[in-house]
Amino acid sequence: MNSRVAVLGGVALLIAAGGAWWQIAPGTTPDAVTFNDSTENSIPVPPVPPRVAEGAQYERCLEMIDRDPVGAAAFADSWDTKGGGDGAMHCRALAQIAGGDPEDGADALEALAKGSTAPLLARATIYDQAVQAWMIAGEPERAHAAATAALALEPDDADRLIARSAAAAALDRFAEATRDLDRALELEPRRVDALVQRAAAWREDGRLDRAKADVDLALRLDPSYPDGLLERGIQRQRLGDDGGARTDWERIVQIDPDSPTADLAQQNLALLNAGPQQR
Repeated sequence: MNSRVAVLGGVALLIAAGGAWWQIAPGTTPDAVTFNDSTENSIPVPPVPPRVAEGAQYERCLEMIDRDPVGAAAFADSWDTKGGGDGAMHCRALAQIAGGDPEDGADALEALAKGSTAPLLARATIYDQAVQAWMIAGEPERAHAAATAALALEPDDADRLIARSAAAAALDRFAEATRDLDRALELEPRRVDALVQRAAAWREDGRLDRAKADVDLALRLDPSYPDGLLERGIQRQRLGDDGGARTDWERIVQIDPDSPTADLAQQNLALLNAGPQQR
């Protein structure tokens, strides 16, 4: 058995209200879930409402984050001294994350979400961004807590359940991860990303029968879904079907060559080509 093949597909999670993506990517052993070095150390600004503030200064500050996070933080600090309130706090926290300080940014986002008088959906969105920041920082326990806080505000949200399940999986709490994914799939039964993420959690928990059922369903719904192909290849390789695994991983490289998932598939192909002595 290849113990070094990457184990958890690059399951891309969309926090819908926040409009931001992150990639949770595999480690190199079947018992570990780690984070891909290709993860962006920034959180895109939500493109649409809800937001925690209105006005030209808020918009200007948010627009600065991607191109000049240091300048955005300085702008937010100056604005805060003039009564910038929630808008200044939000912008500064996002600027900290974009500037490479996800821990302090996540702390600031959680404080804002707890103390803001903004509507529930806006506060839940801020918690979503804190979840992403904690995952970027390699703090899945904090991410799980922030996701739980978001779900307390909006319990039946599939994206937030999927996000919390990713944090649980990163903590090797696979039963919790599958429970959240069960609920997410009750809400949105055709969510291919949730099916693949649950397949990976089942596999990590030693339930290969359920893992196979989930990834097979996901690939019936979307035969070219790269994360589904990565997961099926992992399952096939674990069951001794190296040829089937190779076919799946080569397909990823063909259809999505510049993605983090393709990078993982290439790593697995390299290990497969190296032979058993290098696995």
